[in-house]
Amino acid sequence: MDKKELNKAIEKTVLKMAIEPNNTDHYHELAKYYAMDNQYEKVISVYESLLQLDPKDLQTLLNLGSIWFYTKEYRKALKYFNQALLVNPSNYLVYYNIANTYAELKNFPRALHFYNRTLDFNSEDPEIYNAIALLYHDFEDYVEARAYYEKALSLDPNNLTALVDLGNVCFKLFDYNKALEYYYRVFKLAPNNKTVALCIANTLAVNKDKEKCYEYFDKALELEGDNYKAYICYAIAKSDFKDYDEAIELYKKAIEINPEEANAYILAGNLYSNLKNYTDAEKMYKEALKINKLDPSIYVLVANVYYMNNEIERAIQTYRAAVNMRPENDEYKLVFIQVLEDFISEFRKEDTIAAF
Repeated sequence: MDKKELNKAIEKTVLKMAIEPNNTDHYHELAKYYAMDNQYEKVISVYESLLQLDPKDLQTLLNLGSIWFYTKEYRKALKYFNQALLVNPSNYLVYYNIANTYAELKNFPRALHFYNRTLDFNSEDPEIYNAIALLYHDFEDYVEARAYYEKALSLDPNNLTALVDLGNVCFKLFDYNKALEYYYRVFKLAPNNKTVALCIANTLAVNKDKEKCYEYFDKALELEGDNYKAYICYAIAKSDFKDYDEAIELYKKAIEINPEEANAYILAGNLYSNLKNYTDAEKMYKEALKINKLDPSIYVLVANVYYMNNEIERAIQTYRAAVNMRPENDEYKLVFIQVLEDFISEFRKEDTIAAF
């Protein structure tokens, strides 16, 4: 339906509402058309008017809660979901929406309670188990997350969400072979999935399988999508395998793709610094500073380069700049104080030697 047709449909529905002002079907129809036109303020207004006619319209309460949920107005979303619960305390979708909202609010106990209530009414939907697994995942309980993802897979062996996230959980549990097993299953089902190709490549890198690792990075680069992250991940792997020149070239390719993103400059600077190429490290860090002028962590990296290159006074000045930007950061203070004390001690020692 194009814009002209949509406007005609809206006008027609408004006319029907004028003729039958108490027919709630017309309100639902008008809200649908406004949603198709992305006029969500009007959708909310129509639904609010509908609730004046029928405060117990379950679909309206769920729709309003969902609108506020997706605009991250979680307290408003809960207002409508809780009203829906009073209308129908046996509808699993109501509990599921409430649980999702509490999960976004990082209220683990309430989210888990409502997910479990959802299961009381529907225990065969793998997406509910995925949601519970994600809740545990977000709170870094990877063992429980793994169990719920496995339950989701027992209900739907080809559930891509469960397969990908289970791979991620196994990776975080250092079970890299199992992570690879799940990632390979996903890639077999979705061979054009660039993210999963990268997950496989990164896991192979951790597993020290250089040949296969590079093979999957090359596959990922061939697939459609943004290669900025792919080049960076590939560069990190190249660096881990001591292919430093190739790693530098990959960082440069990432920079070509997105010269306004600081991450590639910083990582390239780190590699140059590790290789004791302090001149190029400083250049990369200063490029990053042009993008993030107020990031004290980059000032610390520059200061580290000065310190390692024995430019102590420049290092002190740059550490001081980082401390001034984040005076509450104890780590920056400790480094600054230690370098300053070492400099003063060395200076006094030289004065003592000179006196003799």
